[in-house]
Amino acid sequence: MKRIELVNKHGSRLELTNYGATIMNFFIHDKKNKLVNVVVGLENVEDYRNEPYVAENIYLGCTVGRYAGRISKGNFEIDHKKYLLFHENGVHLHGGKCGFDKKLFKIEDLSLGENPNVLLSYTSADGEEGYPGKLSVSVRFTLTEQNEIKIDYLAKTDKKTVVNLTNHTYFNLEGEGSILDHELFVNSQEILEVDDQLIPSGKLLNSSQSKFDFSSYKRIGENNFSGLDDTFVLNDGEIKAKLFSKKTGIEMVLRTDQPACVIYTPVQLQTLPYKNGVKFDPFSAICFEAQNYPDAPNKSNFPSAVLAPGEIYKQTTKYSFKIKI
Repeated sequence: MKRIELVNKHGSRLELTNYGATIMNFFIHDKKNKLVNVVVGLENVEDYRNEPYVAENIYLGCTVGRYAGRISKGNFEIDHKKYLLFHENGVHLHGGKCGFDKKLFKIEDLSLGENPNVLLSYTSADGEEGYPGKLSVSVRFTLTEQNEIKIDYLAKTDKKTVVNLTNHTYFNLEGEGSILDHELFVNSQEILEVDDQLIPSGKLLNSSQSKFDFSSYKRIGENNFSGLDDTFVLNDGEIKAKLFSKKTGIEMVLRTDQPACVIYTPVQLQTLPYKNGVKFDPFSAICFEAQNYPDAPNKSNFPSAVLAPGEIYKQTTKYSFKIKI
């Protein structure tokens, strides 16, 4: 397990570990030129594979795979062959019992010059967690000179399989407390309808004029906010979502080539060894998990998640940061 530090010309600092290809911390200057860690992360690399963190399964900052989100029925079919997955009460979540978040990635390349970046790789064996095919995955994290965290994913397989990768970083643009006073914009007019296990029904619901309508900046804590764990279908356009804190002046902009984004706001983060011992209040962070639709392997009307030999899975997601005047 290694800690990797990328620093750009602005003094912004991105800390990662190859365990789970995980974003640990991101320090950026606020409107008063004070460094703020806008990512919920743990103090030490070892904390990510030790108790009490391991028991919580909250995926802090990690790369999620092979399949981000939920797959129903504990299985899926490709070409009429059924593949059984690890599941709890019929729900397979975030790649299984020992998904990519618990894998040690190899450091393939590290560049600490302009636009510092690191390339991490992992090979998932045929049958791992029930998935077919040997899947070769690489993830490149780049801290650009424009204060962007750019994540490039690439995967290849030797058998037909399903792939849906994402990053599960928890953001708080004030570095502590809650995100209820943050403002949120999402370039979306539809969400996926789900059941009580958060499994998509296959239907898309219009979110206009509902609690899921963030088509213009809105304070997250408005209207008796009770939390989000929902899949927003993304509209066309370069900017997919924005998050803003008046307190720090920091704005984060999400750009991605993925069709959807799961936005998740945990009610309360567990007591863990967080970086610098910071404390978090209820609704302390927000995740933007850019990805394909959850349960696409079992929903024929959803975008296909199948990857075949000879094809390349590619995905790019960027989190851009600036001071908004």
